[in-house]
Amino acid sequence: MAILKFKINRYNPDDERRGHYEQEYELDVPKGYTVLDCLNDIKWKIDGTLSYRRSCRSGICGSCAMTINGVNNLACETQALSLKSDTVTIEPLRGYPVVKDLVVSLDPIVRGLMAVRPYMINKTPPPTDQERFQSPEERDKLEGLYECILCGSCTSACPSFWADKEYLGPHAFLKAYRFVADSRDEDARAHLEALDDKHGLWRCHTIFNCVEACPKGLNPTKAIAELKKEIVKGKVG
Repeated sequence: MAILKFKINRYNPDDERRGHYEQEYELDVPKGYTVLDCLNDIKWKIDGTLSYRRSCRSGICGSCAMTINGVNNLACETQALSLKSDTVTIEPLRGYPVVKDLVVSLDPIVRGLMAVRPYMINKTPPPTDQERFQSPEERDKLEGLYECILCGSCTSACPSFWADKEYLGPHAFLKAYRFVADSRDEDARAHLEALDDKHGLWRCHTIFNCVEACPKGLNPTKAIAELKKEIVKGKVG
């Protein structure tokens, strides 16, 4: 058990101050408590006005992504005592419009995602007696792509997104390559179409912030490089 101070960035759109301010809370934190557990205790026992997103508590849904002590992470996976600090500063993911407190608008995430058509496109009808098979080698190409939980941490950490709010974002590029690399998908051009644009792949400056920010250890920068190759091959071929 340890006493930690939580400094939480607050924002209420109905408040006449129309600005962000920090509010502090002290909490007895047992061993094993995650930051999400702490937020729950604050909301349920101290201040019911605090707003944040949560759902699965298992690092799968991505709902509780936020900036914790300056680092984008999932609150449900971050052990409070592992932060090695008496003060835990919690902010909403940077770069997104804030709805209230730690809740950000998902519109930029959804907009980038839908632009790349995040679904398998097939022109031939499915087999009637079996699935669409892949070889083990073809399946291996999807490792590190399908695991994205769309939490938005990578795009929040991207300077290109900070500068251009129409930028599709690394989360969208990673999802696009997940289908471009899939041997069962038959229309890579449909996924690539929106990427060859001033708000697309070419605005990436290979800073690797997205790699550092991903709570699942994925590599959007590598996917971006592969997508650039695909676009160039399509233009040359």
